[in-house]
Amino acid sequence: MDVVETVARETVAAAGALVRAAWTRPRHVGLKGPVDLVTETDREVETFVVAALRQAFPRHRIVGEEGISAEQPPSDADGHVWYLDPVDGTTNFAHGFPHVAVSLALTHDAELTFGIVHDPLRDETFVARRGGGATLNGVAIRVSPTADLGAALVATGFPYDRRERSEYYAGFLATMLRQARDVRRVGSAALDLCYVACGRFDAFWEWRLKPWDTAAGALIVREAGGTVTDFRGGVSDIHGEQTLASNGAVHAALVRTLTRQLDGAGG
Repeated sequence: MDVVETVARETVAAAGALVRAAWTRPRHVGLKGPVDLVTETDREVETFVVAALRQAFPRHRIVGEEGISAEQPPSDADGHVWYLDPVDGTTNFAHGFPHVAVSLALTHDAELTFGIVHDPLRDETFVARRGGGATLNGVAIRVSPTADLGAALVATGFPYDRRERSEYYAGFLATMLRQARDVRRVGSAALDLCYVACGRFDAFWEWRLKPWDTAAGALIVREAGGTVTDFRGGVSDIHGEQTLASNGAVHAALVRTLTRQLDGAGG
């Protein structure tokens, strides 16, 4: 294990302990938007992780969901950027639904090089390094062999503008319900991607995710043998509006399904 993986593993394990410690305490929940929640635990975990990364890698930039990392950006940044979601699944956390994760990824010159997603409530840690495969708790993982979209279990999520565009997003859900075996919506994009990587889901799609939601999980999917693109099958961008991940075998069918819906809905 090199210094990046060692520091990342130790940091997310300690961050996960903070999440577990807060799990039984009363939640103090604020609003960043009509349906976009933030808790004191989000901020506490981000503050902790940012401090640990700055100490270990003073020349690395850090981009976190809660913006704490933006307070003191390094003046001599060296092309490395960390993307952090301190509690992916904040709404789940706020409601006591046990499906949350700490997600952390590293890029160098905009290329994903390392990703780790830690589920503190299940004690599961997904890790990938570019070109080095993907693991769950140290054991190699692979995507599912499912080749028929009709036999696929597909996951999704809904963006924060879902109240204003509910009918538009519901059209994609209805289309997928007609094509796939079933659809799940469990509220953590980072874990959804990891579940594709280890074969629990066959595919995942979602609109308007942020880099801290997808960077680690996207690398983990690819290193487990899966495929990540936009809805039309184009090059995936962690800063883009569309995320489609699959085991690869059902990807072409998913792209056809989503493209037809995009074209029919004027998207």
